[in-house]
Amino acid sequence: MSSNPFRLQQPQKQPRDLRKVQPQVQGADLKIQMRMKNVKYKIAILSGKGGVGKSFVSSNLSMALAASGKKVGIVDVDFHGPSVPKMLGVRGQVLTADDEGIIPVSGPFGIKVVSIDFLLPKDDTPVVWRGAIKHTAIKQFLGDVKWGELDYLIIDMPPGTGDEALSVVQLVPNLSGFIIVTIPSEVSTLAVSKSVNFAKTINAKILGVIENMSYFVCPADNKPYYIFGEGKGKKMAEDMGVSLLGQVPLDPKIAEANDLGEPFFLKYPDSPASKEFLSIADKVTKIVELNTK
Repeated sequence: MSSNPFRLQQPQKQPRDLRKVQPQVQGADLKIQMRMKNVKYKIAILSGKGGVGKSFVSSNLSMALAASGKKVGIVDVDFHGPSVPKMLGVRGQVLTADDEGIIPVSGPFGIKVVSIDFLLPKDDTPVVWRGAIKHTAIKQFLGDVKWGELDYLIIDMPPGTGDEALSVVQLVPNLSGFIIVTIPSEVSTLAVSKSVNFAKTINAKILGVIENMSYFVCPADNKPYYIFGEGKGKKMAEDMGVSLLGQVPLDPKIAEANDLGEPFFLKYPDSPASKEFLSIADKVTKIVELNTK
């Protein structure tokens, strides 16, 4: 794959072939500063382990914030496994650009969405990049995209605490903090606790922990069953000295919506999981906005 991370479709109204344009490194930091000054709060969603539903949490938290009246953008920097577009129901769309920059895809509730998935020629095209190219791509996602005025920019991170996490910390000015995603299993909480310590090591604020797949309510008896264990996320949050923002239940409809590429929060707004995301969004806005005023 070429060292150029972007292959943009030409816009119809202002045709311009950007496929031959190489990443612009000079002045990139200034461009990021200019774009990000119009974004009030920037939140990175992180997990030390794959398979915990981090992108599901990022996507549905974004929709919950937008449904609450906030102007929201989401940038997917999970280059090797981008899934935000499918969870927001916008997979298959493309990024275009004009003289002012890259135009994000419009998702549910007007969420502005940017992901490498919009730039891949085929579904099975791998992204084979080393850290330097990822860093350049994140620079372009932040500095070249026409984000406009936003209340929140959600940054969906890949698992772990490697190149992408370090780049986001380095590049995003005034990062509001990290939200850590886990599931209630010992294996997960052990791995995810490293993300908490990562944030503490770099003196970044931790807004709290979200426990995904917390329990399953059986429709036969309406009782909760803790399939992966009970209270592990809460205990981890207490042990690490951070807040537990919420516990999102298991729901077969989540897998169904994700597989179909339909936004779960939009399709099932009255579900317990969607209501929990609204509660989490309310907690996040209070923590971020009250602490930064």
